[in-house]
Amino acid sequence: MAATEKLTTTVSTKGQVILPSAIRKRKDWGAGTRLQVEDTPDGVLLKLAPAFAPTRPEDVFGILPHSGRPKTLEEMDAAVLAEARRRNARD
Repeated sequence: MAATEKLTTTVSTKGQVILPSAIRKRKDWGAGTRLQVEDTPDGVLLKLAPAFAPTRPEDVFGILPHSGRPKTLEEMDAAVLAEARRRNARD
């Protein structure tokens, strides 16, 4: 599809718009693809919706319950290394 080629579509009575297949194929937007819709001064902008809502560490810190004393960085590093070795030995 040429950059200057103008494609048209029609809004249905239900407010639905069918995107031309050339655009869907180029963007790899199959059935069920979630899109963000943004109203801009130049028109409507469609963007791929993120899979997850944006979060900050402070929003989820401490979300999992833990009892006992906090682990040190050394203990965490050792546990990660032990798990990596365990998984590698399995392969």
